Amino acid sequence: MGQVTTSSHSPASTIGQDTMIDHAIQAQGLRLTLGQGPSAVEVLKGVDLSVPRGQTLALLGPSGSGKSSLMSVLSGLERASAGALEVAGSDFAGLDEDGLARARRGRIGIVLQAFHLLPTMTALENVATPLELAGLDGARERAMAELEAVGLGHRLSHYPTQLSGGEQQRVAIARALAPRPSLVFADEPTGNLDAATGQSIVELLFARRAETGATLLVITHDESLAQLCERIVTIADGRIAHDTAATAAPEPTLG
Repeated sequence: MGQVTTSSHSPASTIGQDTMIDHAIQAQGLRLTLGQGPSAVEVLKGVDLSVPRGQTLALLGPSGSGKSSLMSVLSGLERASAGALEVAGSDFAGLDEDGLARARRGRIGIVLQAFHLLPTMTALENVATPLELAGLDGARERAMAELEAVGLGHRLSHYPTQLSGGEQQRVAIARALAPRPSLVFADEPTGNLDAATGQSIVELLFARRAETGATLLVITHDESLAQLCERIVTIADGRIAHDTAATAAPEPTLG
């Protein structure tokens, strides 16, 4: 893999310690409890995290560590049970589900391990339809341009079943980036791909992020993928165990 370009931000401090930094995310005391009564499980146990705009950050940890739950809360897919959270200029802690959906629209892009493409829609329609529903001008043209940027300009009219796994993930990346969000989450983006395809997808994701200047959070259990980010936050048992600057390897091999 070629060298990935990242911005020059260093790991940020927690809320209130450095108000001069322009943050994409500021979280303090985040808790998430799933279930009720005796079966309730606390999966996030007081997480403090600040992410400067434009930073690339990896949330690293094994399955069950809480990293995907943290992404769900930070991205507005799940409401925290307690704590303060500001994302992309919005107070997520004070919003209901409808408010979170409105706050995410156009500001946050999400790439998941499962591609979540609509099987009855073409690649172009899968990217254009969310833009149209959001009321964005030139939705079809923007979708075409984004698919061209991810190397699928020749596959616009193909349905998901006619695309390889790598091509489907490229469509998913195009869909996430087409609204030109300021913040992008990628949750195990190579998890369903073979090593070679996964490496090309990672290169594409980081290249497109560099072009747009978006903040990128990669959720992964893969240390070599995490090293491509300029900062690594390790999650263990629902808490932040380590928060360090990465030492990027020039030619990492994805496992």
